[in-house]
Amino acid sequence: MRATQRLLRALVSEELRRIPVSPTLHINEMVHSLKGQGKEIFHFGFGQSPFPVPDVMVDSLKRHAQQKDYLPTRGLPELRLTVSKHLKREFGIDQFSPESVMIGPGSKQLLYQLFLLFNGDIMLPSPSWVSYYPQCLLAKKNVKVLKTSKDSNWHVTPEELERQCQETAQGTPKMILLNSPCNPTGQCYSKEELVELTKVFRKYDITVIADEIYGLLHNKGEQVCIASVYPEKTIIASGISKAFGAGGWRLGYVAIPPALSEFLHTMDCIASETFSATAAPIQYASIEAFKQSKELETILQKQRKILAGVGSYVHKELSEAGYKYI
Repeated sequence: MRATQRLLRALVSEELRRIPVSPTLHINEMVHSLKGQGKEIFHFGFGQSPFPVPDVMVDSLKRHAQQKDYLPTRGLPELRLTVSKHLKREFGIDQFSPESVMIGPGSKQLLYQLFLLFNGDIMLPSPSWVSYYPQCLLAKKNVKVLKTSKDSNWHVTPEELERQCQETAQGTPKMILLNSPCNPTGQCYSKEELVELTKVFRKYDITVIADEIYGLLHNKGEQVCIASVYPEKTIIASGISKAFGAGGWRLGYVAIPPALSEFLHTMDCIASETFSATAAPIQYASIEAFKQSKELETILQKQRKILAGVGSYVHKELSEAGYKYI
């Protein structure tokens, strides 16, 4: 038996055997399993939205369930147009035309493609979402960790960014991923902080990925995207899993500025040889998510209020119970 196991292990790349299962997904699977056994589980992971998918999206999915044809690899044109308008309306960013938007089966897959194609070092803040680092390892990229602290609200500072850039070999292309609101800290960058970081970005010609997956859930609805102050080399990544409660639908997008158009072409090629296209009914239904409507705005406002209330309640209860946390 042991000899057989050794032979089977030898068939799998040693590098890939070192990559663990995503902790967040593993926890979700454990919760489902324990609930299936009839046990009462208090699930504290808000990574999966507790809110239902808006009715307008569900109704659209029903209407388009018969859509079975392959769609363009880059995504349904009507959806890409709607995302382009959404970015301009929500964040005041008008540089992303429909042609600069790509749709994929979740922003997670698209982030991995960006790491894969980038020819340089990737800088990740610590702490950050648990899948960024393993994805970079899968893509065989050199990762530089940016240290943060409580004093800076767990934000990357211009000084730390400058230090890391100076330690990197001269001439090496650099990419940084910024997630705001941040998973796991919940902190958001202010416009003033982003303006200061941008000075370093321009000095070292850094490519930025702005993971805006939680952007619409900013508790005050006042999200500031880095692309609004560093438009020339900021890629926006987001999707429908958090603000619209549709994590299992698996749909995300990236918006890539004109200066990085080669990224879009390469991602198009990768997609054509891997997932081909995102599920057609899901793409049609997702158009509704990015349209301007009073119904969806009301839903988002309620979600923000509930999430802010949960955060305040947990903070109060833990503090009164004498727990220390960072």
